[in-house]
Amino acid sequence: MAKKDFYEILGISKSASAAEIKKAYRKMAIKYHPDKNPDDATAETKFKEAAEAYEILSDDNKKARYDQYGHQAFEGGHGGGGFGGGGMNMEDIFSQFGDIFGGGFGGGFGGGQQRQARVKGSNMRIRVKLTLEEIAKGVEKKVKVRRKIQADGVTYSTCSTCNGAGQVTRVTNTILGRMQTAATCPTCQGAGQSIKSKPSDADANGLIVKEETVAIQIPAGVTEGVQLKVAGKGNEAPGKNSISGDLLVLIEEIQHATLKREGTNIHYDLYINLSEAVLGISKEVETVTGKVKIKIDPGTQSGKILRLKGKGLPSIERYGNGDFLIHINVWTPQELNKEQKKFFEDMQNDANFKPSPNASDKSFFEKVKDMFM
Repeated sequence: MAKKDFYEILGISKSASAAEIKKAYRKMAIKYHPDKNPDDATAETKFKEAAEAYEILSDDNKKARYDQYGHQAFEGGHGGGGFGGGGMNMEDIFSQFGDIFGGGFGGGFGGGQQRQARVKGSNMRIRVKLTLEEIAKGVEKKVKVRRKIQADGVTYSTCSTCNGAGQVTRVTNTILGRMQTAATCPTCQGAGQSIKSKPSDADANGLIVKEETVAIQIPAGVTEGVQLKVAGKGNEAPGKNSISGDLLVLIEEIQHATLKREGTNIHYDLYINLSEAVLGISKEVETVTGKVKIKIDPGTQSGKILRLKGKGLPSIERYGNGDFLIHINVWTPQELNKEQKKFFEDMQNDANFKPSPNASDKSFFEKVKDMFM
């Protein structure tokens, strides 16, 4: 089932300011908060949808990618997962957005139980290079990454400062009354635990570095600079209740030897000789999806553009394929033998060899204009 539009979820327009986005999310989070709607699956779903929409639209870079590519910009790995991937987790939401009300979620609605914050490991970033052929079809790439994971044999004790909550609550008196705020515990940095014992090869946080092979599902039609996310394949964090960071994958496009990409369209320069231009010929051309046979009519002029509809690259938003555009270039010989030279000297004054463009023959600029109409 297609995912809902993030702007529609929050009830805002694409031109909404950062303040308006935050206000809309806060309104929905209050309305569908699980403390106000216990055992209501529909409310929980709406609560998660609002958090996912806010996570993308509150970040300028993510918002720009979403506006250009939609949900596809954040899909990667085996179906995504985590923020931006459709697998929203309630603990993720409270951990990342719990301070939007100042006092956090949890006890902010009277009688609600305070939720323990979860520490998230740091994200990792890699670059993946793709050929045009891989971009045309989509591809699975297996990459080796060195990520931090929790070492076996680490034992923890409850943090004495926050009693395992991962955050400390402060109550202050103001002219508006008593205000409650929550902040990350300075002792355990939000883990709610401190290391009691650890193996000798683990660092101070009980983590070791391990090399893993990660499979990345890359959708067809991606462009240079698009960043995909494989949820949970970044560095782990200390603590039993921690969650892993994400693996962020930046796409790089390998320049093709003969083809040039322009959005979803592909351009190819085909050179033919004078005889082929005069007599016409059939040619086999290699596209990004395989070989195709084209017919060049007798009397074809240099600069003619042949369009193979739908033989370009797919749109990342699945709006169809672009076109494969073949630019015909008639190659003029630079050296002639005596017989060849004599033939062309005789043809110089032949009426059939004199340029006589028709009114229907379009200029180069008109042809380029037609390509974008």
